[in-house]
Amino acid sequence: MARMTLTIDERLLETARRLCGVKTKRETVEIALRELVQRLRRREMATHAGKVELELSQEGLRRLREGR
Repeated sequence: MARMTLTIDERLLETARRLCGVKTKRETVEIALRELVQRLRRREMATHAGKVELELSQEGLRRLREGR
């Protein structure tokens, strides 16, 4: 895990901490980064929507859902 010093708007950080319902700045920053990464990955995936052809049968789809 990296240790670093950041300059962050204190009001913004406190608002985010309160909204996240956590106690520490570290938890707040980690939650914010995770959510940002998820949002950007979803955006990236959306650019591929309709561009990938999948040939799945009903049986194949069922297996994927069941994790087999």
